[in-house]
Amino acid sequence: MNNKNIETSNEKEYSFPRLKSYSMDEVLAAGGADAFAKKMGKSWENLVDRLEKLPNDSFLTDEEFEEAMKTLNQSK
Repeated sequence: MNNKNIETSNEKEYSFPRLKSYSMDEVLAAGGADAFAKKMGKSWENLVDRLEKLPNDSFLTDEEFEEAMKTLNQSK
């Protein structure tokens, strides 16, 4: 193997290119989590509406939930 001629892209690659993240300083400067959410146009009501619109197969079944909880408890 020739490791001397490795070329990489100079462009940044983002894991979630459509999602913008904010620092704690930005959130606190907005007045805290609630004020920040309000300024971003987010609310609990909108969250509930969006969750209700998800298809039923988006959620864990009771068996999947129990298995996930067992796995989490074992990894503590």
